[in-house]
Amino acid sequence: MTQPTPVDAPPPALHLERLAKRFGPKVAVDGLTLTVPQGSMLGLVGPNGAGKTTTLSMATGLLRPDHGAAAVLGHDVWRDPAAAKARMGVLPDGVHLFDRLTGAELLRYNGLLRSLPEEEVARRSASLLEALGLAGTGGTLVADYSAGMRKKIALASALIHAPRLLVLDEPFEAVDPVSGEAIRAILRDFVASGGTVVLSSHVMELVESLCDRVAVVADGRLIAAGTLDEVRAGASLQERFVQMVGQQAQGGESLAWLRTS
Repeated sequence: MTQPTPVDAPPPALHLERLAKRFGPKVAVDGLTLTVPQGSMLGLVGPNGAGKTTTLSMATGLLRPDHGAAAVLGHDVWRDPAAAKARMGVLPDGVHLFDRLTGAELLRYNGLLRSLPEEEVARRSASLLEALGLAGTGGTLVADYSAGMRKKIALASALIHAPRLLVLDEPFEAVDPVSGEAIRAILRDFVASGGTVVLSSHVMELVESLCDRVAVVADGRLIAAGTLDEVRAGASLQERFVQMVGQQAQGGESLAWLRTS
């Protein structure tokens, strides 16, 4: 009996294969391999200095790895950068914006850079500014934006071309609670429509409430990855994280001199 020909599985939204990066004697990322399926939202977590930002920078073509490879929807980030980058939107850590442009001008610049028609850029820009609570500040120079507003206009710039993969490094940092809820809604809708999100965060409760997949990095290595339930294994994500990467701080006795009485 002839077996049916299997349907080719879609490529993962993001695949990292043995990524490695060293800065002098410091090993920042040590042979990290990770696969993120399409239509998921993955939270990348780890202690300070774990290699999260370095990993995301290599995954998105901002930093060349010493070894390894990264692919976005089957397109190699370093061998076929135009195809890979056309399919993703990136919010890097500490992004430097063209802050002598207004918010609307910055979005127009990014939209035209992505070869969108002028009319479509204008329509999408207005929608993004409204959705992110920036509608009244589109004519304000980005240099005059607060830290939270800069984060939001950078996110809008990453969304303007309707990417299939969003890679966001600390997207909620410095963002007020109301704007944070708006961003959560945008990301959930994006994933529900078939998009994929990879975001880094130090806030376990945020990752637990928003993501369906988690990857834990420590000392440049991947120590756990899978669905949220698989990684937290019946505990809270905060508890599992502490169990995997370190112990509770024992500062009570060592900092006894801080006590007022």
